[in-house]
Amino acid sequence: MTQRILYVRLPCNPIFPIGVVYLADHVHKLFPDVEQKIFDLGTVPPLDFDNALDKCVDEFKPSLLVFSWRDIQIYAPVGGRGGNPLQNAFEFYYAKNPLIKLRGALGGLKVATAYYGELWRNTGLIKRGLNRAKKYSPDARAVVGGGAVSVFYEQLQQDLPQNTIVSVGEGEQLLEKILSDREFRDERCYVVGENKIREKLIHEWPTPIDKTACNYDYIETVWPEFNYYLQENDFYIGVQTKRGCPHNCCYCVYTVVEGKQVRINPADEVVAEMRQLYDRGIRNFWFTDAQFIPAKKYIPDAIELLHKIVDSGMKDIHWAAYIRADNVTAELADLMVQTGMNYFEIGITSGSQELVRKMRMGYNLKTVLQNCRDLKAAGFNDLVSVNYSFNVIDETEATIKQTIAYHRELEAIFGKDKVEPAIFFIGLQPHTHLEEYAFEQEILQPGYNPMSLMPWTAKKLLWNPEPLGSFFGEVCLQAWKQNPNDFGREVMDILENKLGKAPLEEALTAPVKSDKQKMTASV
Repeated sequence: MTQRILYVRLPCNPIFPIGVVYLADHVHKLFPDVEQKIFDLGTVPPLDFDNALDKCVDEFKPSLLVFSWRDIQIYAPVGGRGGNPLQNAFEFYYAKNPLIKLRGALGGLKVATAYYGELWRNTGLIKRGLNRAKKYSPDARAVVGGGAVSVFYEQLQQDLPQNTIVSVGEGEQLLEKILSDREFRDERCYVVGENKIREKLIHEWPTPIDKTACNYDYIETVWPEFNYYLQENDFYIGVQTKRGCPHNCCYCVYTVVEGKQVRINPADEVVAEMRQLYDRGIRNFWFTDAQFIPAKKYIPDAIELLHKIVDSGMKDIHWAAYIRADNVTAELADLMVQTGMNYFEIGITSGSQELVRKMRMGYNLKTVLQNCRDLKAAGFNDLVSVNYSFNVIDETEATIKQTIAYHRELEAIFGKDKVEPAIFFIGLQPHTHLEEYAFEQEILQPGYNPMSLMPWTAKKLLWNPEPLGSFFGEVCLQAWKQNPNDFGREVMDILENKLGKAPLEEALTAPVKSDKQKMTASV
């Protein structure tokens, strides 16, 4: 019997669901006779989730349901789930005013209730869809994957239906084997209730695939909600130019989810994919790679791609990406501006070279500054978002002052209104070096639940240890009180007022010490 695959993107913010789009495209190229449909719950009002899913299953009668689950962990300095989870947590843990502390507790309770409600709702939608599909195909199966599943795959097994196939990382090879009726358990996956999950499953490397341009003529025929993302010009549509990240940043799970082997998509295929979207009116593109230029050896690939975008004639586009700014050459800077880059993110985490080294970031902050000057000289006059994660490893007043000095230099290069500091506190994630360090220091015990929002667990997972934890808590509370609409800049101003700033040269140097601390060695 020919398989009928229904892809269900579980509810999340309306971000272009590139994962399920690429899966459906890959399957169609290999199995053109397989019937497919994409159902995006991100475009459905919450009160209609159940009925909309029922109706879709009734009409399509799938034999295989592929669920994409994007988000679980919520520690971020932004609104969502009925409030700002970082602000709620800091008010509860650090506020001295009992009324503010109570407000944080109530806000945290609201966020936690929404969080656990979403977990229950999403697992309920998976069970509901599968049970309904079995009315039409008794042997119907479910595959569950996506970013959230790849990180928390071990914890989710107890909440998913028996025989569900849980996919970690990329799913193309897995679906290919399932549809070919071949053994698939050697892929990064497991079957709920069948056997014990392989140890370090997430650390297994994904199987490379030959990526060709997504066929949007086909996707349009199987995805009724496609035009939802074409209506507003402010949507950035995702296009992937590569997979994998070669770095070892201590807190980041990308390098294990995507694998350390960087796999470049052919530039002609990337441009052909962009062209299809361009012809449908899209002018804003987001390169969804873990890093647009992950290392110096991939600079020629980025140059080739941008040259081919210039040659394509798509002159009125804009694009954005997460960029390793230490790999931006003068030639790349010119091409970035010429091809319409109007926003980029730099995840330097700290403006102290000493801390950047300890976190295994691999950045040379002096090089980042010079390359930013090259970008400005090339004519870049748009927004830069700089991610800072204070208090991750061995933070001191001295390193805070170095970060302030570094940030002020970025403002001097681009203009203060163009540099947006995004203040994060790391949400400790499984499978990272930071988790290993937490075990070594007995901050966490093996077997803890990384999905827990109980206060005694959440405070450890929202990484802001003492002795500076309370200090940062007070600074952030002051910033939310004084200027909640420009939180990041307010935090930097408060820190400078309290501590001053270091000479820039101090921020850019990291003397190698012979008596390396255990912390540095372990992460």
